[in-house]
Amino acid sequence: MKKIVLLALALSLSFCDCRYVNDAADTVFEETKLSSSLKKYEWFKDAAAQCEAKLATIETYKARQKALTEAYEGKKRGDWSREDREQYNLWESELAGIRANYNNLAAEYNAAMSKINYAYANVGGLPNGASQPLPREFKQYLE
Repeated sequence: MKKIVLLALALSLSFCDCRYVNDAADTVFEETKLSSSLKKYEWFKDAAAQCEAKLATIETYKARQKALTEAYEGKKRGDWSREDREQYNLWESELAGIRANYNNLAAEYNAAMSKINYAYANVGGLPNGASQPLPREFKQYLE
């Protein structure tokens, strides 16, 4: 009876091991198949383009604010027209939102790039049609 219990225990453990091995093999296949790699690459391309667009938008807002400030050079903010003060404040508020959005996206991009299942993006050549490699990380936490 003791041998039967030990045999049953050994068989159940080996079947359990087989399930883990099969699950590991399935996971590796799902993460490394071409369609998964393409989706990951496309996400990185989209996120990089969004980060670049947000940086450009931030520079545009800064230029607008600078132009408005220069128009009132030598005057205190209280001496500006009410509309210009409101516009400057609106731009400042929108700029803070864009910076926060950029920071979140950059953090997500950087975290994804550092994950082991995204490490494929750190080696090898560029895909056909790509002119430059994806950035390895984006500067975070704009103030």
